[in-house]
Amino acid sequence: MNTQEIISIAESSLMKTYGRYKIVLDKGDGVTLYDTEGKTYLDFCAGIAVFALGYNNKEYNDALKAQIDKLIHTSNYYYSEPAALAAQNIKNATGMDRVFFTNSGTEANEGAIKLARKYYYINHGKADSEIIAMNHSFHGRSIGSLSVTGTKKYREAFEPLIGGVKWAEFNNIESVKASVSEKTSAIIMETIQGEGGIYPADEDFIKEVRRICDENDIVLIFDEVQCGMGRTGTMYAYQQYGVKPDIVTTAKALGCGVPVGAFCANEKVAAAFAPGDHGTTYGGNPFVCAAINKVFELFEKENILSNVKEVGDYLFEKLDEIADKYDFISEHRGRGLMQGLEFKMPVKDIVAKCIDSGLMLISAGTQIIRFVPPLVITKKNVDDMIVILTGVLDGIE
Repeated sequence: MNTQEIISIAESSLMKTYGRYKIVLDKGDGVTLYDTEGKTYLDFCAGIAVFALGYNNKEYNDALKAQIDKLIHTSNYYYSEPAALAAQNIKNATGMDRVFFTNSGTEANEGAIKLARKYYYINHGKADSEIIAMNHSFHGRSIGSLSVTGTKKYREAFEPLIGGVKWAEFNNIESVKASVSEKTSAIIMETIQGEGGIYPADEDFIKEVRRICDENDIVLIFDEVQCGMGRTGTMYAYQQYGVKPDIVTTAKALGCGVPVGAFCANEKVAAAFAPGDHGTTYGGNPFVCAAINKVFELFEKENILSNVKEVGDYLFEKLDEIADKYDFISEHRGRGLMQGLEFKMPVKDIVAKCIDSGLMLISAGTQIIRFVPPLVITKKNVDDMIVILTGVLDGIE
């Protein structure tokens, strides 16, 4: 089929939940994507921070092919070697004690909310708990995760959502303190807000939130679905702050393309779950866990964290120069290979023009361009990106 035929079939068959670009992607190699007409694109969005290892990594592909020939799926009534090893790898990376596999970041956040509420129920003997979430946060689009997503436009059409949610301002500790009560079961926050605009947590803020949780036996949940798995230069962003959550959620680059996520907890909190409290049909099957194990192996073998630190610093320097050059850019912020440029106007047309020029970018909100490329990019890739981006920005009147 040609490009237009594929688009026509999709438009007549899929629900209208995405504003898709009129591109049909066909294959990828390294940090380059190819559409069905042979056009190439330098990829600086990595499938929304997913494809950390780049496309067509032979060792990754071979590991998945080998597992397909052995066993794709059974169920969680049985053990499998890939799942056992994947859980151990995640434990080592997060510093947590127990792992539950999910199919997505949204499901990981759903599970985290359930676990925190069960922990409260066990300790208080009643189901009247509250959760503190942050304004401008994003935790997913299911009813539970949407209930703690602090952006009204995502929530209002689907209300009433789950109750007992209070809102605080990210990086404003006084607003958090004002929301704490004897019913508070959890505080949930992204270590670096993604959809909300690439806002890293302040060190004083995150440490004070940890102290409040410790003093009140409140479960601290860090959503690292986007900022985790090496994207900021450490395996998980909270490791740069010297704090540990009680629960951390992870997905996206965890499987580098296969649908897998996880929520992980320390022993004290994890013990709240008993058999039957939570479950999944597909989560943690041998296929996705084989992907996880190969991802961790390749992260170490290819020195991914070192590359993120080096190229991330270079990207920060170059985007700073861009921010200084154009007066319609108001701010540049981020860490590692998770950075954003905030504009004084909507960026939809800018992103579209970049894509037309062969550069894949995505936005975060309406006025921020997000840079979340594969973690294997080079300084040369950054230079090439800057050339295309500058060419587009120079044309803005």
